[in-house]
Amino acid sequence: MDALSDQQKSLLQHQLTQREHALREDIRREMNLKDDYVQLASEAPDTGDLSFANLSVDLGNAAVTRDVTELRAIELAQKKMLTGSYGECVTCGYAIPFERLMAVLSAERCAPCQEKFERTHMDGMRGASM
Repeated sequence: MDALSDQQKSLLQHQLTQREHALREDIRREMNLKDDYVQLASEAPDTGDLSFANLSVDLGNAAVTRDVTELRAIELAQKKMLTGSYGECVTCGYAIPFERLMAVLSAERCAPCQEKFERTHMDGMRGASM
């Protein structure tokens, strides 16, 4: 597979930086909202308000966890960009196509390796079924 051109690397670096800034802002906003919900919960006059406040805090926590996980992946991708290993599949070692990297900036695997990884590793992550 072809390696990334300098123009593609520059565009991807710009996209990584933009996504990092957006995630940091989202996390900051969620943390501020969480503070508001905690204040609401402490002042909740009835169980309905308390229930809403608790749900809001839980949803905020989930959003922050999701954003922090993505932020870590973006930061790893940026480090790989600096070391020259960005865009290299961690499984097969071939170059990840530019189009895939544009779609998933922090992609660590090419599409075929990602599919295989998901088939072999994601079953254990699903909840128990009846």
